[in-house]
Amino acid sequence: MVKEKKTVHRIQMTEGKRQIIQQLLQEYNIETTADIQAALRDLLGGTIKEMMEAEMDQHLGYQKSERSDSDDYRNGYKKKTVNTSVGSLELDVPQDRKSTFEPQIVKKRQKDISEIDQKIISMYAKGMTTRQISDTLYEIYGFEASEGFISDVTDKLLPKIEEWQNRPLEDVYPVVFIDAIHYSVRDNGIIRKLAAYVILGISCSGRKEVLSIHVGENESAKFWLSSLNELKNRLNELKNRGVRDIMVICADGLSGIKEAISVAFPKTKYQRCIVHQIRNTIKSVPEKDRKAFVRDLKTIYQAANEEDGRKALDHVTAKWQDKYPRAMKRWYDNWDAICPIFKFSSEVRKVIYTTNAIESLNASYRKLNRQRSVFPSDQALLKALYLSTFEATKKWTMPLRNWGVIYGEFQIMYEGRLPD
Repeated sequence: MVKEKKTVHRIQMTEGKRQIIQQLLQEYNIETTADIQAALRDLLGGTIKEMMEAEMDQHLGYQKSERSDSDDYRNGYKKKTVNTSVGSLELDVPQDRKSTFEPQIVKKRQKDISEIDQKIISMYAKGMTTRQISDTLYEIYGFEASEGFISDVTDKLLPKIEEWQNRPLEDVYPVVFIDAIHYSVRDNGIIRKLAAYVILGISCSGRKEVLSIHVGENESAKFWLSSLNELKNRLNELKNRGVRDIMVICADGLSGIKEAISVAFPKTKYQRCIVHQIRNTIKSVPEKDRKAFVRDLKTIYQAANEEDGRKALDHVTAKWQDKYPRAMKRWYDNWDAICPIFKFSSEVRKVIYTTNAIESLNASYRKLNRQRSVFPSDQALLKALYLSTFEATKKWTMPLRNWGVIYGEFQIMYEGRLPD
């Protein structure tokens, strides 16, 4: 893939610009970059003041030097401090006697004119804490932003998160992945482990889509029933979101997941997540044997059919039994949830068991754990997950590879349940 070249904006130096620069150097005695920033701050303040004076002239209908019979007139100035891209700036905002003047260049109650909100949200999306963001803003822009201010800015996301959580969904999804990632969250001075439950769908057009993110207490069947019913029939959200059928739900062995699926989507097949199955198998296997062990596990889930898969399972178990006697126990215990994969071709299996669909997303979520040891609240965690999701899914613009062939197989297997 050819990478797009970044656009470089070259500064065209004209004679007029040279004269202005020379005047600045003389006027402000510029010697350092800090001097440049101070000069720009002074010029910005003067420019804004002149623009507000012009706005006041237009508001009153006459200029400052003119006389008028109007009962409204200039009434001094009011100090106001705003944040800018070159630091904090104190402005003299003109006032009128009737207090009806509404400046547009810097609106009433506007405390920032540097688009700092978007900068804060961008840093928050990258996993930075409010303290780190505050320190960064001070280092770069020269003004202090309290942690409370930063929290207020990110709180603006909450209505957007609620709107996103309740947006309409497609009525059918061939494959849905469910996963849980755990985070440490402070609650009334006590640090607790909370699970972030992520539901990702593959649409009928073959595109990946995060359907829902919830921060819950644990992996209980009650929670999962509630979460899954949000896709189908949780109060009025069933009709609002519109999901009526799912062919395959792929998930790890979350407590009560089979029961929850059977209630919410009785026609849906539960497929045990092969990636998690492999991880759980080799986590107690030393590094020296892992590659060989994983290579043998592939003979199970890549077998041509269930019968061959079961033979491969017995063979792998016998091979490693002496070294790791309990390593393969979960494969036997969960075989009824593993074997549905054998009904599909190799192309469909890749969609279900490859790590690409959910793992690239989870990598972004796990990055939050590395950057923050503890989240100050479950709301802060939800905001971070929401922003991380949008960062991770920016590139999800194309359908999965060979989706036409894969979807055709789904249509044959689930005749009448998928749109043409």
